Amino acid sequence: MPPSPLFPSSARPFPLPVVAASSRSEAAADDALPTGLSMPTDMAVFSAPQLPKQTSRALVTAVQTRLAALLSRMEATDFMRATDITENLLAWPESERLLAGDLLGFGEVSAYAVDRRTADTRIWRVQETAFPGLWRVLSIPESDKKSQPIVDFLQAGSIPPVLGEVMLAASAAAHPLPERAEGLMNAPALMREIHARARAWKEGDAPCLFNFTLLPVTPADLEALYGWLGHREVSILSRGYGNCRMSSTRLSYVWWVQYFNSMDTLILNTLEITVLPEAALAAREDYEDSRRRLLEHLTTLKAA
Repeated sequence: MPPSPLFPSSARPFPLPVVAASSRSEAAADDALPTGLSMPTDMAVFSAPQLPKQTSRALVTAVQTRLAALLSRMEATDFMRATDITENLLAWPESERLLAGDLLGFGEVSAYAVDRRTADTRIWRVQETAFPGLWRVLSIPESDKKSQPIVDFLQAGSIPPVLGEVMLAASAAAHPLPERAEGLMNAPALMREIHARARAWKEGDAPCLFNFTLLPVTPADLEALYGWLGHREVSILSRGYGNCRMSSTRLSYVWWVQYFNSMDTLILNTLEITVLPEAALAAREDYEDSRRRLLEHLTTLKAA
């Protein structure tokens, strides 16, 4: 594994806890997984977030009304334009903002990004809600000792674009190839191929995948690749029965995408050339399903 952790333990507390629970509507087919692995015995099913006890009816009604208005915008907007839909939670009363977090819950994808595009570095946290295709996005200045968000909004769509923006700002279109070292087998050729593919790739192209689990690479090759590409400022975690850990690299559009089983054993080690890895994205089907489930959730709240 690469040496740097996905979510550094030294990171300061953040006002939005990043947790994850299986919530997507579809599981991967059995034949898509490597053979010989123990398979889960339970089916992950959607569970609507619970209303906190002793919450006033007036507060529930206020938040339910706001979320219903957001849902109306989602229902009127096609998935391809869904990221245009945002809701600024900092404009809400604090009590309503906190309750909205409880009512929307947490999904399986979370992200952490260090944004150095401004003089005061920002820390971004992105958390999928229990309704895939609807995200909570927060940001604080790195210098803020109280961890008070200066940005807090809900955003619809496959994933908030800010993660791709930070990836591009923290990477380069080209990165010097190291001199050939002794003991390497295929790393030099792979570096040249990755470098060429990354420079040629443009937004709108299909993702390009390098599967090191299937390629003939030695531990020394992998160490050389890790050292060359490194880990940069955007880290994404998708949790289901195992973890998929994604990290941006020194090369623009190039991501480490690594899959771990429930015992935290690496079972699939890949590089993906794309704006944001597919494993992190909500699909159109997720978005459509979430609009239906959110309507049911809000209807239940109204009747409670």
